[in-house]
Amino acid sequence: MIRVNGQAIDSINARDRGLAYGDGVFRTLRTEAGQPVWWADHYTKLQADCSVLKLDCPDQGTLRDEVCQVAEAGQGVVKIMVTRGVGARGYAVPEVTETTRVVLASAMPQHAKSFDDIRARWCELRLARQPRLAGAKHLNRLENVVARAEWDEPDIFEGLLCDDQGAIVSGVMSNVLWAKQGELFTPDLSQCGVAGVARMRVLRAAARQGIRAHVDRFTPADLLAADEVMICNSLIGVRRVARLDDTIWLPVGWTPLLNDALYENLD
Repeated sequence: MIRVNGQAIDSINARDRGLAYGDGVFRTLRTEAGQPVWWADHYTKLQADCSVLKLDCPDQGTLRDEVCQVAEAGQGVVKIMVTRGVGARGYAVPEVTETTRVVLASAMPQHAKSFDDIRARWCELRLARQPRLAGAKHLNRLENVVARAEWDEPDIFEGLLCDDQGAIVSGVMSNVLWAKQGELFTPDLSQCGVAGVARMRVLRAAARQGIRAHVDRFTPADLLAADEVMICNSLIGVRRVARLDDTIWLPVGWTPLLNDALYENLD
């Protein structure tokens, strides 16, 4: 089911700037029994990302009602998109705009129903650094599309991305975490990448449990020296990376620990 500006239609204006330029932001969230999981965190992040692009964020109550209207009865996925709306040709931002909001539901993908360990690979594509947009989940995700096209092996779940200076950033569809000597590490996302809600919740849980977390620029060598490597997003939770190309890690207990902390509060 789909809602566009509250209406049960499945199309938008061909002049919408989200279509023309990726001029908008989005969120992808899990739903349980027709209700959004981690709603407060997702809406707060949507507000922050809208602010980056100077977009009006939809009213929270209205948006949540629409999410519940389209959500699957059991487990499901809802994607929210907010664009700058319809505009004339050209990059210049119109003086007056009316945002477009799209809320659409889909079934929970099979890969999100499992907590099995995963296999990953390094991607050849390098992410461009752009501090002005760093952290925001904007609609221009072409780098991720190109990176995901690098492999078609069904046993490879995720690809890991570095920026143009060789620092680790994220996975194609996830954030990256690793543990070493009792401490947690995750890449700094002030130059590029998406700061996901699941990553934020993990860092918040780590602080709550007294686990020291390091957010900095790291190299692939830093990650390869880890005791345990994980990826996370709002659909899959925290998943352990058992193999990254030719490097193999055995479990040491961090993944279930962080998953438990991640789901302590479903609001």
